[in-house]
This record gives sequence, C-alpha cells and structure tokens, in this order.
Amino acid sequence: MRSAAPHREGAIFCAMRVLLQRVSRAEVRVGDRVAGAIGRGFLLFVGFTHADTEAPLEWMADKIVGLRLFADADGKMNLALADVDGAVLVVSQFTLYGNAEKGRRPSFVDAARPETAIPLYERFLGMLRERGVRTETGEFGAMMDVELVNDGPVTLWLEK
Repeated sequence: MRSAAPHREGAIFCAMRVLLQRVSRAEVRVGDRVAGAIGRGFLLFVGFTHADTEAPLEWMADKIVGLRLFADADGKMNLALADVDGAVLVVSQFTLYGNAEKGRRPSFVDAARPETAIPLYERFLGMLRERGVRTETGEFGAMMDVELVNDGPVTLWLEK
C-alpha cells in the first residue's frame, strides 16, 4: 500500500478502493433492466477519492486479473480468472468513502465527484478489458439493485 496523502486537515486515507467478492453469479439491475450480469468471477465495488489519478488503475487491474482465488483440483486457491473462464461485474460505489465516525449520518465528502470518478472508472473498465477479462458493469450514478451469490464466502478489500 502506498503512503496516504492528506485531503483535508486531520484526514488521511488511501486512494482507489475496491471491495472484491468472489461470486458464482452476480447481477445488477437498474429499474426493471439488467445492466450487467456474470456467472463465475468477481463482483467489484469500486470507489475513488478526490486525489485519485490513473496511477493506481494499472496496478489494480493487474492485481485483480492475477489474483488466484479459485480452487484447483486439490481445493486450494490456486486459479485466476482466466483459468476458470471467469468474468467481472464492476459497480461504482462512492459509499466506499463514507465516513461514519461522527453522528449518525455518514459523510461522503472524501468520495470523488463524478467529473473525477467517471473518467477513472471508465479507464479502469478499459484496462480490465484490455487484459482479456469479460467485464460487465452497473450504471454509474444510478440507483442499482445488486444480487450476488458470494462463493466461499471470499471477500477482499483492495486499496492502492
């Protein structure tokens, strides 16, 4: 993990955040429409903060593609997405930067504004696709229903 940079007085945090869940299936609906759906693979909830740039995107894409989180013939986590013909479903989620330390309503001031987050999100999707990963998405900024079957369960928190 790289060193964190201050955003405002007293607040220190890392950049890009991904909550990864290994799934046997996952689907995102916007209203009555399926926006994205996968079978075996990873559901990725992705959040950005104000200071984010493209710098961590490459590392994160490589990390996700290379993670060996699927069981081999001996039942050990030894296989990556490509080994199991897996896919990713990527959902933008500014609430990954929610801060609930004070009061009862979380603050989201550390989440990147759409004009910063959308280009980073789209570039990240492109990097995953460039690496040969079938990539489905939700809809940035929309109210979404996410349905998943967490396989394991296996859940990882990734920051860069």
